[in-house]
Amino acid sequence: MALSWIPRPNGSEAPDSMSEWAERLSVTPLVTRLLWQRGLHELQDMDIFLSPGLKHLAQLDEFPGLMEAAQVLADGLIAGRSFAVWGDYDVDGVTATALVTDFLTRRGYTARHHLPNRFNEGYGLNIEGIEELAAQGVDLLLTVDCGITSMNEVARARELGMTVVVSDHHLPGPELPPAHAVVDPRVGECPCPDLAGVGVAFLLVAALNRMLPGDPIDIRQFLDLVALGTIADVVKLKGQNRILVKNGLLLLGEARRPGIAALKEASGFAPTAALGAGQVGFGLAPRINAAGRMGEAENALNLLLAPDYETARPLAAKLDTLNTERRSTEDTILKEALAQAETQLSRLGLVLYSPGWHSGIIGIVASRVVEAHYRPTLIITTENGHLKGSGRSTREFDLHGGLEACSHLLLGFGGHRQAAGLSLAPENLEPLRDAFHAAVAAQCGDTPLTPSLYVDGELSFADIDFILLKELEMLQPFGPGNAEPVFASAPVRVRQRRIFGKNHVKLELVDEASGVSLNAKAWRQAENMPPSMQGQRIRIAFTPKIDRYQGSASIDLQIKDWKLA
Repeated sequence: MALSWIPRPNGSEAPDSMSEWAERLSVTPLVTRLLWQRGLHELQDMDIFLSPGLKHLAQLDEFPGLMEAAQVLADGLIAGRSFAVWGDYDVDGVTATALVTDFLTRRGYTARHHLPNRFNEGYGLNIEGIEELAAQGVDLLLTVDCGITSMNEVARARELGMTVVVSDHHLPGPELPPAHAVVDPRVGECPCPDLAGVGVAFLLVAALNRMLPGDPIDIRQFLDLVALGTIADVVKLKGQNRILVKNGLLLLGEARRPGIAALKEASGFAPTAALGAGQVGFGLAPRINAAGRMGEAENALNLLLAPDYETARPLAAKLDTLNTERRSTEDTILKEALAQAETQLSRLGLVLYSPGWHSGIIGIVASRVVEAHYRPTLIITTENGHLKGSGRSTREFDLHGGLEACSHLLLGFGGHRQAAGLSLAPENLEPLRDAFHAAVAAQCGDTPLTPSLYVDGELSFADIDFILLKELEMLQPFGPGNAEPVFASAPVRVRQRRIFGKNHVKLELVDEASGVSLNAKAWRQAENMPPSMQGQRIRIAFTPKIDRYQGSASIDLQIKDWKLA
């Protein structure tokens, strides 16, 4: 799919003071310009971004509902109430459940948990599960990564005598659930409205840690779980999230938690290898996610809570097997979905359906269809007599808002701007196709959306050295809200092209103006970069990186797109 290259929007031109700021921050002016383009328009903000220590976290009482929620939990635990945490089956929910369980265990409390099976129970709270917990004697319930729209379920828990605290990060409905306390960064003014569910859980137990009797424990030990869940949930990696993830990545690298060490090994990393956000998001997270998607989230939780490596290693192997099964199922569904999408390209938004598609895989497939056709996409299957769907969106379209416009056809929906889930009656499938098309048109106009690539300016091969690349590494972790820098090259000549792996391309490029030659790689692009390009003059959009393969460092360019010069 051809991309248009456009300058990264920054609101205003960087002032002349960038050189002075760069000197004070001990970086090159290019880095301060990149930070300006990412919305950091104060020297102090740039300094915190480059050195995001935990001391820069906001005060706990600045998060809406947090202290009240912690106090309700503390009162219940001190009174000897029987506690349970109710999580979710995705990475965010599993890591949040593991965090709360591990914390309370270390503080000397017994913590039951409930992770719903996505096939038998679906997402979020359900009355049958709450009644089962009540029958076990649970009378203090905490939700993590769910609950903000569970009006009836929370009401039933209270009828059964439970004290209920809801911690979530999803958008609330018109009313809040009737819990004893609610903490959600989307409710009221918040230092970080983009917290993941595990981020909310971390801050909640940080407050609880101070309220419980006895000596507090070091809360920083749980930041590995925060980083894993936050990266997996694809929330914005800026502000408070950046601080949490940057510090959590250090713990993921050390892998003191046996389950993390085993998970890294199963993902092809050395147990103590340093990891970036991309390696976590595409290596570790999918294996935990696969467990939940295949109905075995309990295995993922047991892995993260494993007391030793011997216990953790077979659990990690099990998750790796589940991930392989997930990929095979995903490939089959994707092929069918792409074929179906070809018949709907007259629509601005795609609604694709097959009764046999695996409900745990359709969200991933929706993302792949969006990549292929750059249209907001709903993938729908049949489950328990109803239709269940998962949607993914483009940069321009608010998917949650779009589903609100279609809500008269839905049994329920929830999620975010970029990702959402929904359910509907079978007779509303065709009307939903029309309504979803209209919702995209209402937000984005009648012209099909076209993909674009933000570039941060032109960068000469002559200016790329290890000093610059190490400074660019200071900008990590990259993700939503902190895009990886992408530069445009001047015209360069393709001296050599070769295929490696299954369908990856390696180029040797020479900037004839400066005489500098550099290697560049393009992943999964063999079909789009034909042999005829050898000898041609091209321009590339690229990210320069340090390649540390096999222990030796070299400069490597990661190609995002290319054009004939």
